[in-house]
Amino acid sequence: MKHIIINVGRQLGSGGRTIARKLAERFDCTFYDREILNLAAKESGFCEKFFERSDENKGFFKALSHIHLPHISDGNFYPNRFSEESLFQFQSDAIRHAASKGNCVFVGRAADYVLRDVPETVNIFITANMEERIRRVQERHQCDRNTAQKIIREKEHDRAKFYNFYTGKQWGHASSYDICIDSSMLGIDATVDFIADFIKKHNGLTTEK
Repeated sequence: MKHIIINVGRQLGSGGRTIARKLAERFDCTFYDREILNLAAKESGFCEKFFERSDENKGFFKALSHIHLPHISDGNFYPNRFSEESLFQFQSDAIRHAASKGNCVFVGRAADYVLRDVPETVNIFITANMEERIRRVQERHQCDRNTAQKIIREKEHDRAKFYNFYTGKQWGHASSYDICIDSSMLGIDATVDFIADFIKKHNGLTTEK
């Protein structure tokens, strides 16, 4: 099988993370969602909570005063290295390093842009109708409808701001991806089958593992 890199962007509550994990299983890929934050922390020497605070959120320094500044692993801290942009660079380096090691599925974090020069990549965006998204967010957070809608608005504002700022593209816009699909149309499993078939054709694969 050829080297496969799958990047999955997703609306909140669309089932995108579940679809990404199923694609990872289908194509024998290492799955990276929040795992990439731990990898970036290890490779950079920064505390993981800094990456968590800035994760897909342009506006990290608004919360900076509330957390203790870490030190580089050798005991020295260099303020000029510490910024939202440097954290994004460390995370991008971790994504490139992981992709160089084998088949991967990345969820979010502008991985499609970071790996834009890697020809094997397939960039996907998952949407769903609002009712299904609200229902999933309600189940996940055990909250009422209004709270779920607020979570969706705020989180997607952060994701779009992060993606648009670092990539110069538009989050969720069809021109930014190879394929966009509404998981409400087919359901999760059939959406996985549809995307898997697209990936095989895109990468010239004739068989699955």
